[in-house]
Amino acid sequence: MRKNDANGIAKEFRKRQTRQIVAAAAALFVVLFVAVVHKRPDLFGELSSGNLFAAQVIPIAAFIGYTAMNWRCPSCGKYLGSDIYRSVCKKCGARLR
Repeated sequence: MRKNDANGIAKEFRKRQTRQIVAAAAALFVVLFVAVVHKRPDLFGELSSGNLFAAQVIPIAAFIGYTAMNWRCPSCGKYLGSDIYRSVCKKCGARLR
């Protein structure tokens, strides 16, 4: 993909946006599931606090790491920030939609 290929940039941004939304949903699901397991030990048995803490921290850390790699402008490669529905890259001005 060339840096000035507007359709290619928009298509790649949609892919990255979709992956980002799926990753956020998956991380949130795991964290909430572990919270339910903590509150309802009768579901899977008693688990130690350390294990439950790790089961929540690991998906959050993985999500942050994944976001650092995935959530970049397809044109310039700079981090896109916190707005998942942005339409223009703040760094290079590429149209993302």
